[in-house]
Amino acid sequence: MVSSNDHCPAPSSRATWTDELGIKQLLTHFNRLIQSPQSVQRLRRFILDLAVRGKLVPQDPNDEPASELLERIAKKKKCLEKEGTIRKQRTIPSLTQQDFPFPLPTNWKWGQIAEIGLLSPRNEAADDLPASFIPMPMIPATYGATCRHEVRQWGDIKKGYTHFVEGDVGLAKITPCFQNGKSVVFRNLTGGMGSGTTELHVIRPIYVDPDFIALFLKCPHFIETGIPKMTGTAGQKRVPTEYFAHSPFPLPPLPEQRRIVSKVDELMALCDRLEAAQTERETRRTHLAATSLARLNTPDQDQATFREHVAFTLENIAPLTTRPDQIKNLRQTILNLAVRGKLVPQNPNDEPASELLKRIAKEKARLVKAGESRVTVTLEDVTEDEEIFVIPEGWCWTRLGNIVTYMQRGKSPKYATGTGLSVISQKCVRWNGLDLSVAKEIEATSLENYEAYRFLRDEDLLWNSTGTGTIGRVVRVVRPPAKLVCDSHVTLVRCPHVVQEYIRTWLRSDHVYGVIEDRAAGSTKQVELTTGLAQNWLVPLPPLPEQHRIVTKVDQLMEVCDQLEAAQAERETTRERLFSALLYETLERSRD
Repeated sequence: MVSSNDHCPAPSSRATWTDELGIKQLLTHFNRLIQSPQSVQRLRRFILDLAVRGKLVPQDPNDEPASELLERIAKKKKCLEKEGTIRKQRTIPSLTQQDFPFPLPTNWKWGQIAEIGLLSPRNEAADDLPASFIPMPMIPATYGATCRHEVRQWGDIKKGYTHFVEGDVGLAKITPCFQNGKSVVFRNLTGGMGSGTTELHVIRPIYVDPDFIALFLKCPHFIETGIPKMTGTAGQKRVPTEYFAHSPFPLPPLPEQRRIVSKVDELMALCDRLEAAQTERETRRTHLAATSLARLNTPDQDQATFREHVAFTLENIAPLTTRPDQIKNLRQTILNLAVRGKLVPQNPNDEPASELLKRIAKEKARLVKAGESRVTVTLEDVTEDEEIFVIPEGWCWTRLGNIVTYMQRGKSPKYATGTGLSVISQKCVRWNGLDLSVAKEIEATSLENYEAYRFLRDEDLLWNSTGTGTIGRVVRVVRPPAKLVCDSHVTLVRCPHVVQEYIRTWLRSDHVYGVIEDRAAGSTKQVELTTGLAQNWLVPLPPLPEQHRIVTKVDQLMEVCDQLEAAQAERETTRERLFSALLYETLERSRD
């Protein structure tokens, strides 16, 4: 039994979180500070935390103290034992002052769940009676939600399952259900009783509001304190009965329990409205952003209309992009505009791309003759039926194999440590460059087996040609720090007679990267692209000067995206700090 109560001053009516000033200030600033649904969830947790601490509604000195309520519960249990309705209850271990995690109002009392009801009760009923069966998926994590059930005959579900009746409270004890807050008051049961998953702790309350118990089981304090006490192997950890039954339980007087439940219901409904308003606002913003970007991706527009759409998007780029996924979509739009010839103006004085292709073909023939290129076949011209979209005058469609001088996968090397010689794997190829920290070392003798043109050179492209989730990543090598090679999962692409960063832009666009896994073959764990297939891919080739202009503009706009991401992260950090300060201030006011 509880050995002592926590004696702290009784809060006055102004000392609750729902005092007019506190609630008004919190709600006034909430929409300005918080943009994500997770913030509403945090507010819900804060409400539950205040509720179990006696900070949510004022205390009434006329209420029967919780200490007397505990005495009535104990007497009721004794009567039930004498009647033979229940078996003799086990001795409940005492709590000490050190066990109490926070102070309580004077008319509250620290107790234990084992004190306020019957643990793991069993039902007795005829086998042919209909009853409710509730598996774990039907138990909700959301506060206030009721659980669904299946109707079965009692004889089919009475053995091997957890029993409960109308008004019992169940707690999911297994991970991750416990961490997610799965607990419920059983209601609307067929026949007033049921059984369900064995992964439940159940309490049958006596003279205690079951909704207050459920509220406590969902509060952050109970869950966060219980997680370290879970036992078992990873993925199968469970809340022990000892924690469920004998953790300190903050017990208010029964009338206050009902006032707390009513106030929590009211505030949770308010949170529902806040969440709905956030969702509606975010839906409108997402629709506007998607519509604006879709207009920029539509090629069949007159130039005046297109310029209007570009001007609108650039003018509203910051308010339209408030989430990481929106900035990601903006980046992809920039790439798509670049390879369609919509990002920079064309210059009629530029040498046409067709002339550039002729010069590349002559240079490739020279390299092949000198033994410096393995791409010896000139691929067929692109037909009009194959063209993916309309390109500007001066551009031409060609195949990737027609502009590269070398395109081969690396070899499968022999690894060794201490050589200091790195080999590039698919894990090293990141969107923002090479990550040599995860590169393995290769045997010196194995490195010697690589032909000279397999060594990475400045401005080479490295393209992940295998691997689910990593396939299609492409980086440009800039001043390699040492003699580097790539393994058989990475393709080296060398095209020195065009702007490599423009080719990388094309390979990163939706026209290639967006469908790359559909074109790959192999198992779901290791899809791959053959070099022959990739060499036949189409490339919209601009004149060489325009390639440089495109790359410069893409770099500028990607820098803007970087700034947007940084500003977005800073705004979220600032909002989070302000919201945390506001919650802290509100809690401190409630303690005055």
